[in-house]
Amino acid sequence: MISAFVFDLDGVITDTAEYHYRSWKRLAEEEGIPFTREDNEQLRGVSRRESLLLLLKGRVLAESQMQEWMERKNNYYRQYLKEITSADLLPGVQAFLTETRAYGLKIGLASASKNAKDVLNGLGIMALFDAVGDGYSVSNTKPAPDLFVWVAGRLDLPPDRVVIFEDAEAGIAGALAAGMYAIGLGPAERVGKAHVILPDLRDAHVQALLDRLPATPR
Repeated sequence: MISAFVFDLDGVITDTAEYHYRSWKRLAEEEGIPFTREDNEQLRGVSRRESLLLLLKGRVLAESQMQEWMERKNNYYRQYLKEITSADLLPGVQAFLTETRAYGLKIGLASASKNAKDVLNGLGIMALFDAVGDGYSVSNTKPAPDLFVWVAGRLDLPPDRVVIFEDAEAGIAGALAAGMYAIGLGPAERVGKAHVILPDLRDAHVQALLDRLPATPR
């Protein structure tokens, strides 16, 4: 029996992708590194360190310099986050979270972002979440299953009673590796391995989604 819905943050609950893009773009321009919106797409759903490695495109930095660059990027991002409000929830999210809570399901977050709690607070929805897994929770990030397993543990649930909502290929892979159900939000070429694919949560309803899931996640 499904007992919890666990959500990624960026691209699922809100879209801070533009803030991330502006932050990485600013850093890249300061350091003379070409960085496009197409490059930014490759950073979807991965950790800050992995994002920096992708931005570097094979360039090698000392660890101390990598730490300084990541901190600089994060400072830019946090400046932009001060602008976020409940108006930045993606369409359908507030209604779906409210319906999920009314249905009696637990709600969790599994995000690679180290700023996830600040974002939830800015959006005004922190109180809806029973467990929040973020970039501080585990060492191995998506597509490793570790973060999803960590959140399931905080919810006191086995993997096969958890449904993950993801918009990134790495997130879908991690959910499936964890032995959980996966609902993909976005184009099939990105989330096509999910059990169910939706464009977004705009017209989503709990029972209708549960009815579309197979008997087991594997």
